[in-house]
Amino acid sequence: MRRVLISAAVLLFASPALAGVPVALKAETVDADGVVTLGDLFDGAGAAAKVPVAARTGAGLSLDALAVQAAARRAGLDWANAEGLRRIYVKGAATAAAAPRGNVEVLTYARSLAAGEVVQATDLVWGKAAAAPADAPSDADQVIGMSTRRPLRAGAAVSVRDVAAAQVIKAGEVVTVSFAAEGISLSMQAKAMAAAGVGEPLNVQNLQSKRVLQAVATGPGHAVVGPAANDLKARSTRYALR
Repeated sequence: MRRVLISAAVLLFASPALAGVPVALKAETVDADGVVTLGDLFDGAGAAAKVPVAARTGAGLSLDALAVQAAARRAGLDWANAEGLRRIYVKGAATAAAAPRGNVEVLTYARSLAAGEVVQATDLVWGKAAAAPADAPSDADQVIGMSTRRPLRAGAAVSVRDVAAAQVIKAGEVVTVSFAAEGISLSMQAKAMAAAGVGEPLNVQNLQSKRVLQAVATGPGHAVVGPAANDLKARSTRYALR
């Protein structure tokens, strides 16, 4: 087992990257027939557009972004997930076409916020809107203390996609990436290809081999790969599903 771990770690840190076809997540992910495909999720999926990812049985479906990224890679696509999304919300076509209209009570922003600001309790207020986002939080605690991903205007309905954990790694920063398992410890310097908060996944590029790996941020300038990263991802997914 130790020899296998050593081999895996060496490959992880030293192997050259195999690039796929770059794709971008659609602004609105909608499924029409109950089978969510790569084409439903990504622009530019090409021949991989019909590859199934998950089955939808309800009005909507929440997908693990890491699992989607892995499925895309298996199909020869490369989704960088620069925003560091944890979940992807897919709506049924009927739901998207008949979004709730009228006086819907939703959480809204009490003031305009700049990208990177930390949301405070005083920044949120319940209000009426014509429609509620598919991922509208039911509790203000879900977004208080989080950092805004982009500029947000006062009065806009709050969406979980608007926020992320406060950033400890900046895009383009050189970080230390560690691997540890069964007494084996390795570390390397890598370039962060996206910003991330503690516990969030991000792609990093090994400065020597140029291989792109998916790591998980653990603190300012630090991230992990391997078993420790998998454990952090599992904890994050369990929290997101609550």
